[in-house]
Amino acid sequence: MAKLDDEEGAAVAPGHPPANGYLLVPGGEPPGKLSSEPQNGPKAGCLTPNGVSRDRLVAAAESLGRPQTPLAPEEETQTRLLPAGPGEETPGAEGSRVPQTALSARRFVVLLIFSLYSLVNAFQWIQYSIISNVFEGFYGVSSLHIDWLSMVYMLAYVPLVFPATWLLDTRGLRLTALLGSGLNCLGAWIKCASVQRHLFWVTMLGQCLCSVAQVFILGLPSRIASVWFGPKEVSTACATAVLGNQLGTAVGFLLPPVLVPNTQNNTDLLACNISTMFYGTSAVATFLCLLTVIAFKEKPQYPPSQAQAVLQKSSPAEYSYKKSIRNLFRNIPFVLLLITYGIITGAFYSVSTLLNQMILTYYKGEEINAGRIGLTLVVAGMVGSILCGLWLDHTKTYKQTTLIVYILSFLGMVVFTVTLDLGHIAVVFVTGGVLGFFMTGYLPLGFEFAVEITYPESEGTSSGLLNASAQIFGILFTLAQGKLTSAYGPRAGNVFLCIWMFLGIILTALIKSDLKRHNINIGIVNGDIKAVPVEDSPIDQESKTMMMSKQSESAI
Repeated sequence: MAKLDDEEGAAVAPGHPPANGYLLVPGGEPPGKLSSEPQNGPKAGCLTPNGVSRDRLVAAAESLGRPQTPLAPEEETQTRLLPAGPGEETPGAEGSRVPQTALSARRFVVLLIFSLYSLVNAFQWIQYSIISNVFEGFYGVSSLHIDWLSMVYMLAYVPLVFPATWLLDTRGLRLTALLGSGLNCLGAWIKCASVQRHLFWVTMLGQCLCSVAQVFILGLPSRIASVWFGPKEVSTACATAVLGNQLGTAVGFLLPPVLVPNTQNNTDLLACNISTMFYGTSAVATFLCLLTVIAFKEKPQYPPSQAQAVLQKSSPAEYSYKKSIRNLFRNIPFVLLLITYGIITGAFYSVSTLLNQMILTYYKGEEINAGRIGLTLVVAGMVGSILCGLWLDHTKTYKQTTLIVYILSFLGMVVFTVTLDLGHIAVVFVTGGVLGFFMTGYLPLGFEFAVEITYPESEGTSSGLLNASAQIFGILFTLAQGKLTSAYGPRAGNVFLCIWMFLGIILTALIKSDLKRHNINIGIVNGDIKAVPVEDSPIDQESKTMMMSKQSESAI
């Protein structure tokens, strides 16, 4: 029996036929119209790729009262797509057992490292905006200059998303992770040289490098989940990877107001506090960069799911990045998801960037509480992300869950808008938490839903386009909401976002749900499929037949 190497630490269960799966019995021609063309597949009596002899399949069909139907080569290939739990083995053509899927213990290390350096990158995104008034006074610049320290993350992503996703698809996961972690570290160190009042351009340079690093980070959660995790944990893994970025935003809301209090009357103390924050961030980013170099691997030795096994067997020469992009933009459900994801995530970016200004409009001198409200918003969203991921892994109800969370996010935004100026900051904590639970919890839903409806296209490409849409909407919403807030107050800006989110609900309802990756994992493939539930062999199940009909648009 083949074993996984010690480095990967994968656990492979003893080999046995699928216990609760389905053996495919092709429903080809109707009775009396069986094809007389010669078959090029295995002869009668030999093993199919799934380890079940042709004779046994024929016997199963006869026992069900159906005419004998020879297996075509492509139908024998489809038997590879039978559902099998992680770690199960399938007999080979000569009786030797070869592991088909296995889960590596290293997957948790990869997920943890990514989540941590994604955390640091998100922290650097929001660390200026949450104390915007402090940095305005220190550098002597306008609020728009400080807003651009946040919006540069969104601006850099749009032109760089295509080369970044091309690099991920052609050069792999490890190189992309190294670039993200390395640039994040470099940007943090450049900021350390900007702690002087006339060096705003240096801090902008460092922030620009961090924004480039983000391009190599945001598209990875769904790819890491698909490459390293099994079908029963893939949505939870994606939610956990997204959670790292959300946690970074939460820490960015919490720590800067504490580390850099508003001491404009003491410039030296203010500079010392800013320097402490910058150097601390750099030290953590450096440590995580070293961990990425040492422990972050490209992929496990064996695929964790049948869907990944199919993709990994594809020839690299068959892959075309341009064709993949064209396919995605011709996929109407994905285009609708692209717009709706951009609207809700762009609204979150806008609220996060302008939260300090909104809170201080009604609650003077509450910089620390503004940060705590932001923390509440994001921590509640982290809980929402994990719960949504667990729910998807359990139910696979992608569209229904996405639509419900979108509606609740809209309602949360409405409540946040009408209660912001009541004069009770405790109410803002509650409404901000409700808003964050649903709005931030939506993020992994969009990633996983996109992977399902675009399979077998690259997860990195679909995630990258979703993030690009979010950045574009984020820039537009931040600029528009900022103008409305300055001219008419926070309520006008929030109403603007509510209108757009209502439009997003309508478009989400129009998305057609076709769970292509899930269908592959459970053994549903192109065309009409007739399946016989089996325990140890197809012959043991003479009186039980399950008919499954599923039309799928996926191309394998």
